[in-house]
Amino acid sequence: MPDPFNRPVADLSSSDAHAEVTALREKIADYRDAYYGKDQSLVPDAEYDALERRLAELERAFPEVQSQDSPTQKVGASSGSQLFDPVTHRERMYSLDNVFAESELVDWMTKVERDSGEAVRWLCEVKIDGLALNVRYENGVLVQAATRGDGVVGEDVTENVALIPGIPQRLVGDNIPELVEIRGEVFFSNAEFEALNRRQAEVGEKQFANPRNAASGSLRQKAESKNEKQLAAMHDRLGRLSLYVHGIGAWANPPVANQSEMYTLLKSWGMPTSPHWVVADSVADVWAFIERHREHRHDLEHEIDGAVIKVDSLALHDSLGATSRAPRWAIAYKYPPEEVYTELLDIVVGVGRTGRATPYAVMKPVRVAGSVVRQATLHNKDVVAAKGVLLGDTVILRKAGDVIPEILGAVTELRTGNEREWTMPTGCPECGATLAPSKDGDVDLRCPNTEHCPAQVRGRIEHIGSRGGLDIEGLGEVTAAALTQPIVPSVPPLTSEAALFDLTLEVLFPIEVAVKDGETGLAKLDDVTGEPVTQTPFQAKRDKKKDPWDPDASGFNGTEEVAPSADARKLIKGLHDAKGKDLWRFLVALNIRHVGPVAARALAGHFGSLAAIESASVDELAAVDGVGDIIATSLAEWFTVDWHRDIVARWRAAGVPFEIPGHPGPGAAADSVDGPLAGMTVVVTGSIPGYTRDEAEEAVRRAGAKTAGSVSKKTDLVIAGEGAGSKRTKAEELGIRIVDAVDFDSVVNPA
Repeated sequence: MPDPFNRPVADLSSSDAHAEVTALREKIADYRDAYYGKDQSLVPDAEYDALERRLAELERAFPEVQSQDSPTQKVGASSGSQLFDPVTHRERMYSLDNVFAESELVDWMTKVERDSGEAVRWLCEVKIDGLALNVRYENGVLVQAATRGDGVVGEDVTENVALIPGIPQRLVGDNIPELVEIRGEVFFSNAEFEALNRRQAEVGEKQFANPRNAASGSLRQKAESKNEKQLAAMHDRLGRLSLYVHGIGAWANPPVANQSEMYTLLKSWGMPTSPHWVVADSVADVWAFIERHREHRHDLEHEIDGAVIKVDSLALHDSLGATSRAPRWAIAYKYPPEEVYTELLDIVVGVGRTGRATPYAVMKPVRVAGSVVRQATLHNKDVVAAKGVLLGDTVILRKAGDVIPEILGAVTELRTGNEREWTMPTGCPECGATLAPSKDGDVDLRCPNTEHCPAQVRGRIEHIGSRGGLDIEGLGEVTAAALTQPIVPSVPPLTSEAALFDLTLEVLFPIEVAVKDGETGLAKLDDVTGEPVTQTPFQAKRDKKKDPWDPDASGFNGTEEVAPSADARKLIKGLHDAKGKDLWRFLVALNIRHVGPVAARALAGHFGSLAAIESASVDELAAVDGVGDIIATSLAEWFTVDWHRDIVARWRAAGVPFEIPGHPGPGAAADSVDGPLAGMTVVVTGSIPGYTRDEAEEAVRRAGAKTAGSVSKKTDLVIAGEGAGSKRTKAEELGIRIVDAVDFDSVVNPA
């Protein structure tokens, strides 16, 4: 078949177009049959959508190939199920046409308004990625429930729907008609989907790759031929399902004029309606709704794959009508794909700064959510087993929150028999030490060579330079790898962090390094070639005219072809300047387990010096607000290790003061800070113009407040910038004072 993505339609002959159309229809039919009939996704949604769009484009360009049997003219798939009795809907169920760009949406809205002959109000709602359902009530009693099927005939799933707790068996309230068909979407909430997969893993069953297929498979079960255990599992799955209704079918003379009014009426009858809808008056308002939910799509209780835009007026629904497969008064705007399919090439183990050995999937490079992805975490060996992936599998990949690559599972239907199982190694891939749990019952394996494992040293060095640590410019993942695991020289400048503040320019030149990720320990790969990335981070070509080399400052003579770069000088200066940083930053930089910025600030403010912290008892440490028993015990244990104490001694000898100048001593009044926000607990959320998140929270603390990461009844104030999302919503629900980001400076620094 000609490649549908490489040959423009204008370049095709009629015979080429006919051959491609035939192949596309067969392929789409196979995919639809698997999706609607077998609850299997053989291709990602984006690829399926592209095939349908290509077919529609060909049919428009070559009218002679058009056919009423084409997938572009049909809804869903054949309802010829052997499991369930057929049900003819009283009124036909339609699918939705899709648009994928703002310009396409504007064109559709403009055409609808032109065809309507009047100004249109638009009902906007999120598009739930679930299973379409039609429920029929007669005199308020649920008498039948059916899947959409081909839009005319669906499958009778009444018995199963009776077990879904959110679907009422009897309607209550006023204006209940003799007969009404109510349409909606059956889905698993994110929380229930996660709980379902946990249960599947616990009982040794296959986990579900996505909520949609899980919902369809759960609803389309038959109780017959199931043993007691299987029946209990079936009822458990059905009991976790939810329904949100979004429309009506057969209904004589509804007593409402608009779709939005219909939702209010359906809700009054006890039908579950989605809270995620608005009525908009303009293109700008519609687009704002789409963008808002695109940004916060993972904040909702269920998965969505776009937004649905409907004409609000029911009278206009009738006048606009429908095509053979979709209403002309509604459209679905599909978000860019988050899920793609790719090949799992290998699983390798990386070791991070805490020694945890983490399996990472190495995949055939694929673009998802705007970037090329080659690797994704698999967390631990139990997760690999639970996901059921084999080397060589086609896997479903997504970016959680559009950021973190995550493998959802394998497309088992595409297995060839050549796939292979993967086994967790027993030795650390970096130093060879035997991997083991840190305590009984821990599923994570760790490298016990804490002091000298190069991967752990590398990760700790990078952590020291991070924004939450000493915030040293130039001490990032490349530098950390160069200092601990260089290709050249053979002996690394640092075998532990103890000598960090003793580094000199001579030590930094020359170094060649294979760049590694500080947390995973995996090599960075070139986006184009896929080869490991190497760098010489501290040397630059010598230019005698523009930048003459000063041999007195470096120890090199003036004949060298290359010399330490500005980055090398910047790092040495950054290490020198870091000695004047706040005590709490050094507490974080020491890589003491559980001691993050919040606990470090509390400890530094209370005790005033590292010496006072070291001499304090566990009870005294735990008594500090924001510390507690776990952190206190970890802190006390850290100081009992010889090489930990050596780090402190070497840093102190290099000029690190480890104290707050003028602090009056443990437990003194230095704990409290005067300021306009004194005594308050403040949450900063969203973007604050002119500040990073750390800078904004630091400004809040200087104003006398404590900062918190989540909103609760103990929160006094929420400062909300663009993208505040669920934290702002919770603050509104709790009646907590909210300050917009534009007023941030006046709050922390009032005149």
